[in-house]
Amino acid sequence: MIARWLVVSMLLGTPMLAVAQTAPRPDADPRIEKIVASVSQERLQSLLTKLVSFGTRNTLSDQDSSTKGIGAARNWILEEMRRSSEKLKVNFDTHIILPQGRITRQVDLRNVVAILPGKSPRRIYVSGHYDSVNIGGQNVSNSAAPGAAAAGGDRQTRPDFDANVEANGANDDGSGTVLTMELARAFAESGVQFDATLVFICWAGEEQGLVGSNVHAADLAANKVPVEAVFNNDIVGNSLGGNGFRDAESVRVYAIGPEDSPARSLARYIKKTASVYVPSHRIRLMAREDRFGRGSDQSSLTQNGFPAIVFRESNENFERQHGANDKIDGVDFGYLAQNARVNAAGVASLALAPPAPKVTNDRGGNLLSRDPSGYDAALRWSASPGAVAYRIYWRDTWNNDWEFSQTIGNVTQFILRNVSIDDFAFGVSAIGADGQESLVSSYVSPVRAGTTIKRAQ
Repeated sequence: MIARWLVVSMLLGTPMLAVAQTAPRPDADPRIEKIVASVSQERLQSLLTKLVSFGTRNTLSDQDSSTKGIGAARNWILEEMRRSSEKLKVNFDTHIILPQGRITRQVDLRNVVAILPGKSPRRIYVSGHYDSVNIGGQNVSNSAAPGAAAAGGDRQTRPDFDANVEANGANDDGSGTVLTMELARAFAESGVQFDATLVFICWAGEEQGLVGSNVHAADLAANKVPVEAVFNNDIVGNSLGGNGFRDAESVRVYAIGPEDSPARSLARYIKKTASVYVPSHRIRLMAREDRFGRGSDQSSLTQNGFPAIVFRESNENFERQHGANDKIDGVDFGYLAQNARVNAAGVASLALAPPAPKVTNDRGGNLLSRDPSGYDAALRWSASPGAVAYRIYWRDTWNNDWEFSQTIGNVTQFILRNVSIDDFAFGVSAIGADGQESLVSSYVSPVRAGTTIKRAQ
């Protein structure tokens, strides 16, 4: 035991006696527990009741009425976020969108953004889309009758499509919208100073092709904004599926691959933090970008190089999507609150942790080699601001989650003896002074460039 403490002491640069007399740090951080517990089921229900009262939130619906349509809805979201905490910087993210696709006329599109400034510029996003649509139901084909494609097979592009028809969108995606609004309040009023800057955003134009998130993400990329993670929520409030099965104990998290993509790292992180702070809720990690043939706003972020996942309820009712049946009586607020708590646990843990280490050089090459013997794994990484230690991870290459880990000191390199880089995948995370851990940065094996072979004509 003395030898073990001495090794730990040497790695951490801490006197042996001080380490030996320090009680082990619990897995759960009281600050995060408080934020998770502050999520209010009652407030989620109150917010959604008001949100559906606007009748429709279609992107092309009325923008001038104070009581109906998307104009009234977005103004209310803006003011409600401002009322929830003076610490939030709340504004519209406005874009004038020209006619294209399902945007059949020029439109003033506005995402609603609430920013909680942190100690660093790195950003963590929580999002849901507040627009809604009624095309007759999710199981009603968007295609016109045979031979009518030239007239506009997509219902939303037809001349007779009414953007002001009732579209409550209680679950799609009123659930994700009010989850985002409630977490903005909970984090802003927590009294915690986060290292990361938190952005709570309600997207517009999702039902017309991810329009609001698309233009926002493009601007982020153009301005090189450091976005570390995006927690997108789309259809997260219903526990009774259209097949008659009820599941209020789990939620799906979709993350685009490959196995060691930043999105997959985020998904694993969510599962880990939920096991500590919301252990009764099972996280079902889904190894694809989204449901088969469908999508949401996280795709806009991943396409611009940002790590993003999407939460989906575990068992959907398609008859309550994209139609008049998506009403508030189809939302299970206890289940929605649990999904909000899972979001809160992951966001808070990540926002309190140091940024993830960088494991590539300036040219994008991996800082991983076989040194010194040719049969070892020599890991190197850039120092992470605020880190006091690091944790290295490895696993068999055929598996999709980490199998082994080792916590080391405040160093930027480590050698695993006789652990071949051909047989294992590797990653490293940063640990802050309060024990919070960053995302795992993976050493990704590069795709070899092909060679063009010259042939005789």
